[in-house]
Amino acid sequence: MEVGNENILIVGAGIAGLSTSLGLHRLGIRSLVLEASDSLRITGFAFTTWTNAWKALHALGIGDSLRQQHQQLYGITTTSTISGLGTSERLFMDQGRVENEVYCVERKVLLETLSKELPNGTIRFSSKVVSIEESGLFKLVHLADETIFRTKVLIGCDGVNSVVAKWLRFKKPAFTGRSAIRGFARFNTSHGFEPKFLQFFGEGVRSGVLPCDNNSVYWFFTWTPSKGQEKEVEDNPAAIKKFVLSKLGKMPDQARGVIEKTPLDCFISSPLRYRNPLEILWGNISKGNVCVAGDALHPMTPDIGQGGCSSLEDSVVLARCLAEALLKKPSREMEEKDEEYRRIKMGLEKYAKERKWRSFDLIATSYIVGRIQQSDGKFMIFLRDKCLAKFLSGLLLKRTEFHFGKLCVC
Repeated sequence: MEVGNENILIVGAGIAGLSTSLGLHRLGIRSLVLEASDSLRITGFAFTTWTNAWKALHALGIGDSLRQQHQQLYGITTTSTISGLGTSERLFMDQGRVENEVYCVERKVLLETLSKELPNGTIRFSSKVVSIEESGLFKLVHLADETIFRTKVLIGCDGVNSVVAKWLRFKKPAFTGRSAIRGFARFNTSHGFEPKFLQFFGEGVRSGVLPCDNNSVYWFFTWTPSKGQEKEVEDNPAAIKKFVLSKLGKMPDQARGVIEKTPLDCFISSPLRYRNPLEILWGNISKGNVCVAGDALHPMTPDIGQGGCSSLEDSVVLARCLAEALLKKPSREMEEKDEEYRRIKMGLEKYAKERKWRSFDLIATSYIVGRIQQSDGKFMIFLRDKCLAKFLSGLLLKRTEFHFGKLCVC
């Protein structure tokens, strides 16, 4: 049985885990990231990075690198696949001045960029956490390979099935009754799309197509399966592809063509889960020297595109609050351990306070928007397409206008 001592353990090498580790590294603090897989896990292909995400990426020092590898999007258009007509269009810039910086970033590129910026040995792969135990002012983290880590700080960034969130007594995220199918297509030559977010609404379905660069396109499709329907297609890429193509209605040929050209190994189907936003208010985002971030904290539906973006926000706030606690010198030498624990506890509580209402707002907004956008009732479809289309696209931008502070210790 191997026992290791670490000041900060981060569980999960996803967006939240790696960006939190990098944020701490930028402030001169080392951490160890435990990842259950034997390599970086790349799921979901890509995600929309709105203005708030870019603020976090710039704070972490990787914004310029990622920008050079992706194509900036200049607007969002919404089209009804029932009528085939456009219902709204909104530009991300006004009179040549960019108001909203929006890209579709490949997850693989982001995770690899984050990992390359970290010191060697920061990520420990094949390290599945199976249990957490209290040991005075420390936490003992038990791994599947029987290794035990003793740590001063434990941060759970281990996704919707978080072991750390369970230890904090959060319930398992609930199923929304909806599912998402995602895909990614890479072209040998230019794909020919304008740099825009193309969004489509139909009868009980919602879809979107976003170029990542000149040669690659990410797309998504959300729907509400009947009982047993999802299982029929979940592990069968050919069935998934056939199903999606049958539900696209009057989608333009160019957008439909992306899905037709997507290789079968680039289809992913998964149920959509979320945390009851009231649980965010009542639960423990932090407890003592333990906290959660990213999807472990605020799993949400993808309808306003803020899952990955808010994880990046979390990382900056958490790294700052934790650094303020750890870099402060103890007032008395004899009380160093107790005082350090108290400062860590206060730092994590400060982080929890800053993220509580933001997480509540994003989960609730995303859930409600998703229900409206994916409606199959005639009245709601009429309301969505004729009255709410412009409002809903504006709502996406409104949730990017959030100030979470800088990555520095004052």
